[in-house]
Amino acid sequence: MECERSMRKNGVPQILRKWAIRATIVMVLAATFLAFKQGRSFFSTADWRGQARMRKQDYKGAAETFVDPMRQAEAFYRAGDFERAASVLGGLPGEKADYNRGNSLVMLGKYDDAVKAYDLALVTRPDWEAAKTNREIAAGRAERLRKEGGVMTGGKLGADEIIFTKNKNNKSDGDTVEPQEMSDEETRGLWLRQVQTTPRDFLKSKFAYQNAMADEGASDE
Repeated sequence: MECERSMRKNGVPQILRKWAIRATIVMVLAATFLAFKQGRSFFSTADWRGQARMRKQDYKGAAETFVDPMRQAEAFYRAGDFERAASVLGGLPGEKADYNRGNSLVMLGKYDDAVKAYDLALVTRPDWEAAKTNREIAAGRAERLRKEGGVMTGGKLGADEIIFTKNKNNKSDGDTVEPQEMSDEETRGLWLRQVQTTPRDFLKSKFAYQNAMADEGASDE
């Protein structure tokens, strides 16, 4: 009894309670840290496996594996699933997401929506030449659809609307484009094969087209 009274008098139970509270806090923090670390490990592993599938050109499998939404959108795009690529990109912020969404919408033939997406990208980055060029093509296609009532000359693209990419030396990166008409499907296939696949250059495909008016002017001379 005397010993118990002495412990209470000296505040020993209070000290024990304090240490118990501190121990509980430490345990909670440790558990939280462990869960966070495991979560990060899962995400990084999933994205690593997704990138491995991209290298094998298993784009559909990569899209189903990626956790990073930008990489997932790229995989959908490469797989030809432009609808899902546009959907994923529509939920992401930033001019890159807007620009890449515009590219996906062009592939779907949704030119007016593509113009709006490029406009959003240009608000943040007004000097982005690739976005300006892509917007011009999308706007031209939309206007042509309105004028021709959706016929689009049998689904053919004129020589002034051939889409291709160029490297720094102004040479084509792979496919050679001849000045002849191509169907929408053929053009989309050409563009798709030329889209950059590295995460750093995600969807930096670049539109370009020949000037039909200049060609007509040259032929009239």
